[in-house]
Amino acid sequence: MSAEPRLVSTAAALVIGDELLSGKIREENIYELAKVLRALGIRLARVNLVGDDLETIAREVKALSEAHDVVFTSGGVGPTHDDITIDGVAEAFGVKASVHPDVEALLRRAYGERYHEGHQRMALVPLGADLISSDEVPWPTIVMHNVWVLPGVPEVFRMKLLLVKAHLTGTQCYLSRAVFTQMDEGDLKPLLDQVVGNHAEVAIGSYPRWRSPDYKTKVTFDASSQALLQPALDEFLALLPKGEPQRVE
Repeated sequence: MSAEPRLVSTAAALVIGDELLSGKIREENIYELAKVLRALGIRLARVNLVGDDLETIAREVKALSEAHDVVFTSGGVGPTHDDITIDGVAEAFGVKASVHPDVEALLRRAYGERYHEGHQRMALVPLGADLISSDEVPWPTIVMHNVWVLPGVPEVFRMKLLLVKAHLTGTQCYLSRAVFTQMDEGDLKPLLDQVVGNHAEVAIGSYPRWRSPDYKTKVTFDASSQALLQPALDEFLALLPKGEPQRVE
């Protein structure tokens, strides 16, 4: 891949695993991915969760790849029978997946005398894919056109995000502020309606929290510049009832 970060605007994620759909494992990776993409200025527009079915994975990868600048898969890249993400990505682009000699060599060095044929699935790479790595993340990551194939193990997934930061950059700027109030959402609604009506270019959200001594409703303000964000924030703060306890971050 190019040494210069690729400029992208929209992203999608495909999370793969029967264990997630059955509740056996808690999904943790999308939260981490969303934070990284937002910091880069890339809008995460869609997240799909599917089971370990080859045709479904291939169909989803193809559709997401065509509709978004970049796609991230999470899960299904190990050595076992249900690790079929590589095959699904290959099928999505009409190519075969085969054992890559460089990846196999890494596996042999890593496992030494314990290496056997059962580990070989971890060396599968779709034909035409790029392998990217760094000094910090030496194990190669597969990038097939605009699809990044990432592992499902949260610790390894987070490590691989270092490569995403190095190779991708976004087209958008996100500034965000939050106000923590002791007001119910229903009481905040007329205030929010007024601010939303006056500041169409600011994304405003409200998020209630039950039985929290800290706050009742968190109100967020997101915009592409401080010049847009600050007036909306100031107007909202001015509309809050006098004496309303609040925290602004």
